[in-house]
Amino acid sequence: MTEPPSCDIMRCDTLARMLLPQMRAEVVYRLVNERGISQSEASKRLGISRAAISQYMSRKRGFSRGDIPGDLDRVVERWVSAVVSGEGTITICDVCRSTALPERR
Repeated sequence: MTEPPSCDIMRCDTLARMLLPQMRAEVVYRLVNERGISQSEASKRLGISRAAISQYMSRKRGFSRGDIPGDLDRVVERWVSAVVSGEGTITICDVCRSTALPERR
């Protein structure tokens, strides 16, 4: 992972709006379909409602037609592993370091 061009609140805001919903949808999908965790258990572990899990699973929330870039995919997989094991964390800085969003001027 490379260092982000700069660290500022606008970049974090852009990441939160553009990438986190798609990443969370992917995490939910992997937890339920690849790791065999029930939707109810996924909602507890992620701290989101069961209804939100259902919306992620049905692609009503967080769905994007684009693929998650390789570096970000590794962050998603670390996030999934952290949720499954209950160990480790993922921060917005981890996401930022893995993206190629243009620097704001």
